[in-house]
Amino acid sequence: MMQNLTVLGTGTLGSQIIFQSAYSGKNVVAYDISDEILAKLPARWEQLKESYRRDVKDATEEKLDAAVSRIRTTADMKDALKDADIVIEAVPERLDIKQDTWKKVSENAPAKTIFCTNSSTLPPSKIAPFTDRPEKFLCLHFANEVWKYNTGEVMVQPKTDPKVFEEVAQFAEEIGMVPIRIRKEQPGYLLNSLLVPLLDAASDLWVRGVASFEDIDKTWRIGTGAPSGPFQIFDTVGMMTPYNLNKDATDPVKKEFARRLKEDYIDKGRTGKIAGHGFYDYE
Repeated sequence: MMQNLTVLGTGTLGSQIIFQSAYSGKNVVAYDISDEILAKLPARWEQLKESYRRDVKDATEEKLDAAVSRIRTTADMKDALKDADIVIEAVPERLDIKQDTWKKVSENAPAKTIFCTNSSTLPPSKIAPFTDRPEKFLCLHFANEVWKYNTGEVMVQPKTDPKVFEEVAQFAEEIGMVPIRIRKEQPGYLLNSLLVPLLDAASDLWVRGVASFEDIDKTWRIGTGAPSGPFQIFDTVGMMTPYNLNKDATDPVKKEFARRLKEDYIDKGRTGKIAGHGFYDYE
């Protein structure tokens, strides 16, 4: 059993992975690049506690407080990794940042440590060569609001040891996820292979002025029975991920989508649900 987890990155999804793992009894080290970023985490834990009170049947104050007590924060990567059985990387969705992060992790992690990326779109085979143990490198991908949408997509890359693959699937189950075994490298895993085309179609309709984002969402919710429309999903994911994915696109519509996200939302502090404001306003 892997008991000691280190999570690299404390953004929207990183913080959820940290809290869910601690809630499930793991000892978690939360790493980020500065103490200023880490200082925001106590407020984030209070937000997540409220979500668990609302959505998780067995959530009690004792369990929620115990989860927080299992989390340790640090901006020192060597310190973050010293006891890690497993590392989950949740840094920004840029290949250069991920490759650089894994180089540094490889220099500091114990030999026992298993490496997992939570990258939602980047093929793990493009990251594995930047580690010192490709046989212990694979993907573990989470959906936003992990306490409710609890898939743990476990995906190999060509050099992943099958034994490590099964160990990570077991770990996913131990932190309350339903392990989804993906046995061939697929950018976007299963979830995002299905979801990204929806989000791309929605952003295309909005950028080209076909309909308002509210009406696009309404159509999807009414027509399919889905609880959220695509722009509500953008708010849940947070604006930085779609911005990073689209800002360097050659497609003019995608490039315009990134520009609008930055100028009309990100630059105005409307970075998504976690900030209280995105496409929509949240209490």
